[in-house]
Amino acid sequence: MDPNPDALAEAMRTAQALGVSERVVCLVARAEQLPLVDNYLDLVVSRGSVFFWEHAARGIREVHRVLRPGGCAMIGGGCGSGYPDWARREFMRRRREDVSQQGADALARFAEERSPDTFRRLAVGAGLSRYEIVSDTGPTASEAGEGLGIWLRFTKEA
Repeated sequence: MDPNPDALAEAMRTAQALGVSERVVCLVARAEQLPLVDNYLDLVVSRGSVFFWEHAARGIREVHRVLRPGGCAMIGGGCGSGYPDWARREFMRRRREDVSQQGADALARFAEERSPDTFRRLAVGAGLSRYEIVSDTGPTASEAGEGLGIWLRFTKEA
């Protein structure tokens, strides 16, 4: 799901190249207004997109709405635990370098968007009563994204 049809076309080309296109459905949509019925999905994973949502708390509320009771969501960003340490460090070094070229304000926003406090505010703003913040990032701009990243994990109560 993406608001950009070109991104979805690329995703479908990748799925075809991997031989899994019959298992993939692409929808043009925004997180804040998911075109799915209530209690529809068992799992929602969003890696990296939450930082671009116009209204992140509303998008998280929508994810909760479409989850089936017992369904789980992971929303956040960063590298996964399967990345080798050297690859994670290089990925994050390049990402921070790109952001710092935009100036100190951009680097501060980068760190703030990825802080546990920001993710807590989003969870509360979405009305979640039970959630977990999974993070191994540091609290400063220079440490933001240093580790595996930051994730909001929640399960819809059965």
